[in-house]
This record gives sequence, structure tokens and C-alpha cells, in this order.
Amino acid sequence: MKELEFPFDGEYILKKKKSIKKELLARDIKYIEKKIAILGGSTTSDIKLILELFLLNQGIKPIFYESEYNQYWQDITFDNEELIDFKPDIIFIHTTNRNIMNYPSLNDNREEVDKKLEMEYQKFVDMWDHAITKHKCVIIQNNFEYPYYRLLGNKDATSIYGRINFITKLNLKFAEYAESHENFYINDINYVSSLYGLDKWSNQFYWFMYKYAMDIAAIPSFAYNLSNIIKAIYGKNKKAFVLDLDNTLWGGIIGDDGVENIVLGQETAEGEAYQEVQEYLKLHKDLGIILNISSKNEEDNALLGLNSKDSILKPEDFIVIKANWEPKNKSVNEIAKELELGEDSFVFVDDNPAERDIINQYNPTVSTPIINTADNTIKTLDRNAYFEVLKITKEDLKKNEMYKQNSLRNKFMSTFEDYGSYLKSLNMKATIENFIPIYMARIAQLTNKSNQFNLTTKRYSQSDIEQVSNDKNYITLYGNLEDNFGDNGVVSLIIGKKEKEKLHIDLWLMSCRVLKRDMEKAMLDMLVEKAKEANIKEIIGYYYPTQKNKMVKDFYKDQGFTKISEDDEGNTIWSLDLNKEYNNQNKYIEIRRK
Repeated sequence: MKELEFPFDGEYILKKKKSIKKELLARDIKYIEKKIAILGGSTTSDIKLILELFLLNQGIKPIFYESEYNQYWQDITFDNEELIDFKPDIIFIHTTNRNIMNYPSLNDNREEVDKKLEMEYQKFVDMWDHAITKHKCVIIQNNFEYPYYRLLGNKDATSIYGRINFITKLNLKFAEYAESHENFYINDINYVSSLYGLDKWSNQFYWFMYKYAMDIAAIPSFAYNLSNIIKAIYGKNKKAFVLDLDNTLWGGIIGDDGVENIVLGQETAEGEAYQEVQEYLKLHKDLGIILNISSKNEEDNALLGLNSKDSILKPEDFIVIKANWEPKNKSVNEIAKELELGEDSFVFVDDNPAERDIINQYNPTVSTPIINTADNTIKTLDRNAYFEVLKITKEDLKKNEMYKQNSLRNKFMSTFEDYGSYLKSLNMKATIENFIPIYMARIAQLTNKSNQFNLTTKRYSQSDIEQVSNDKNYITLYGNLEDNFGDNGVVSLIIGKKEKEKLHIDLWLMSCRVLKRDMEKAMLDMLVEKAKEANIKEIIGYYYPTQKNKMVKDFYKDQGFTKISEDDEGNTIWSLDLNKEYNNQNKYIEIRRK
């Protein structure tokens, strides 16, 4: 919904929240339901209502628990039974500088100030540690916004007595905790409040009247920032850009003006702005975001522009370049197919409103931010938080290289008449083992990104994955695949729950980059082996259809399972009888064993 994308009108959202919610719930989509506990150090009722809108817009249907006013510490530390029974997927702790109790006094010495800082920090650490141990769920904690006044003026930032100095140190301690603890994230209200403006943010009327620790009109900005963390946890991030060239990556029309006359570089203010846009996009490429081009141009002209001395982005920075005169909705569709990604993975960046409108009509799941001029491009892309980062994995940093390797594989495949010979020539080697700590972040990431080959489409946070991994009632497997072209990383995983002599497959998914290369067969072979070791007599598989996973509708049938049942919605249940002889199906992958 465009009303909930940046730049949005916060006052409009507050005014129309009921009608917006009604419209969101009327959409024909399958929501992910998640339980979110909001524990507030100030009033949170409107925060909950607006957060719900942003989450619904991102495909997440929240079920809320809300603490009593300023009972956040007691709810966790004293094991509130209602909160325990709620069994939250996420606990969000909404504290602000209003909840800091031990500010320095001018009569304190340095040792006393340091002690107060440690006391304030330790109060939160004790709460977080207890929450992580007791609830075993994701924790999101606000850091602190700066106060609206500076008793010491500019010295407030440097003096040990300054509240700004104290909050800065406390925020750094929060950051260090987040860096060293899995499933713990900081909601950076220090940044959000600075964007909004501290004078407006710290509206004293709303504090004294309603105990809101921020201006009511700031709540949408706050809730939006918080929702971006949650949508990233559950795999709602985008994965790739599709970029226009003329008047998007440089000024002017290269086909008309020639490469020597495009606006790009340090000579003009506008050219410098376009160059900074390119630098910003290249940083995304380094982060693992896939860059592609869709431009109405001759390909030679497009390459001339990218190869110009002032262009930061070069042809090799892109995975797919579509420079032709085809409609852009067709190009986006082709790019998605070539990369084997859903169209909802893409952000389409084009200065032309007519082109954006075409994408909105024909590729409605593609995001189309409003880009007018070079100097507003970075702000618009950045504030939309399409690629909210929770953790940087090795696979993220190697992603562009992986997609290039996949392109080489496809070209190599075209030289073979026999597909089996092609698979054999890849010299594939796989490691298939139980979940291990080093891969937990990647495994959680994969559960929230894989859609096409995801038989039950369940989503797991890293906390969920760690719990399952440590539970003896589950069999867990991850699969890492390498070949002549490189390391594909962790590309497949299975979670099966043991119930007496049956194993129920809760989750089976695989990256589309390795489809039809026998990896699914290698995973099944290992699953059968592990099941037999656990005295399992039957494996039960489940398929829940969505718009994205139709390609695996007959997966279990193809692997030798027998269909047990099918309901009116197409949900099917399958059985593999392990009392019967099972012959390994993988022919082309060498399995490495530890």
C-alpha cells in the first residue's frame, strides 16, 4: 500500500488507521502470524495500532500482548504468567530517556558517574538475560534518544556530568550487547528522533497529558522503523535492484546526447549527485544486493555510459543487463526468471512515472519508489529500508559472485546435449549434516527467503532454529553444495519432528539456484539414513500450496512418496514407508562425511 511507503503522511495514517487496517485485511494474501509482546516504559496503545498497519502491509499479521503502563521490567523479571502463557515470538521493550533513573549529579566524582552508568546498564542486562533464557524468543530493545535540553550547553556532550554524554555511553553499551548476542536487536530511536527533530519529538504536552514519550505525530515514523526490523527477521526484505540508466544513474539521454555529454562526475553539482547515487548502489552490491539494469537503449550505448571514466558502476557490477526497446514490465519478468527470484524480491528504480506505473500494473509485487531527481534518490531508497540488515553472513558477501557463477553454469549447460553428462561434469560435492552453530544465521535467513522450493512455507527466526536444533525430538539437516564453478553455500535444509515411529517434515526448502541438480535427492537420502538410525518407520511429508511454490506441488510424488490425503485447498499429506527397501536416489553428488 503506497500510503505506508516512504515518504508517508504520518498524520493521515493516524487519522485513517481503522480504514487502512480494513483495506489491508481485505487483501487476498496469506499472512504470516506472529506473536509480539510490547512491554512499555510509557504509553504504547497507539504504537501498537500503527505498528500493526506497517506489519500487515509487509505480510505479517501480529497478535499482541501489551504490558500495563511502565511494567516492562516487572513483566520479564518476575515472570508474569500472562506473558509466559502468551509464548511470544518477539518481545519488544519500549523504553526511552524518560526511563533512565540514574543520571549523573554535579556532586558525583568520576567513579560515582561510572557506577551509575553501570547500574543503569546492568538493570537492562539482567532483564535481557532473563528474557532470553525464559522466553527463548527474539528481543528488540530501543536505544535512547537525546534529551530535549542541554543543561551544560555544548559541554553536555563531553562532560561526565552531561546527560547527552551519559546517553551516548549507554547507547554504546547497548550496541555492544547486541553485537555479542544472537536474536537481540536495537531499534535505533536515537536516529529516528534526530530525523524527526528532537524539538518536535519531545513534545512535553503528550508526556504530561498521556504519558507518551514522543509526539503523537512521530508514532508512524517510530513504528515504521520498528516494523522494518520485524519484516527482516521474517524474510520480507528485498533482494535486488532493477535500475534505469538515463536520468537515474546519470543525467541526460545517452542515445541523444552521446556519452561525452551525459551529466556525471565532479564538474557539476548534478553530476556529483548522480555519482553519489552510483556509490550508494555499489555499496549495496558489496552487501550482497543484486544489481540489474532495465533501460530503453541500445546495449552499446548502455555499456558506453557504464564504461565512462566518471561511472562508479561498471558492467561487471550487474548480473543482468536488459538494454533494449521492450516494455519494462517484460524486462523485469525476464530478469526475475533468469535469477530464479520472485518478482516481489525486486526494487524498480526509474525516474519516469509512466514506467513506474506500468510496473505497478503488470508487476504489482515489485516496489516502485518515487524517484524524481538525483538528490532525492538516496534518501528515498534508504528510508524505505528495502534491505534492512540483521546480520551480515559470508553468503551475503559472496551472493553476487554466486549469481555470476550460476550464469556460467547455465551457459556451460547449453554445451551439453545430455543433462546427466552436464551434472556429472560439474563434479559436485555436498556436506549434509545436522544444524551447527556456525550456520544458524544462514539457516534462519534461508527459511525466510526461500519461497519457490518451500513445501510448507513456514518461517523461523534464528531463535526458533536454535531451539529446534537443541531439541532431541527433531532431526535437522543442512546441505552445502560445491562444484567446479565455486561454493554455493548452504542451499537446503530439512526440519523433521519425531513422534514415536513417525517423522513429520515441518520444513523442507532449497535455494532455487541449485534446482534439478540432485541436491534434493541427496538430502532425502541422508534424511532416510538419519530416520532409520532413530528407528523411524515412516516419514510424513506436507505440501501447503501458495502462489509461489506451485513448482514443488508433485515433489513428494517424484521422490517416491505415496499421497495420503488432499483437502479442498490443495494441501496434501504424503508418506514414505521405511519398512520397504529404499534405494539412494542421488547419482551425481559426492557426499562428504565428517
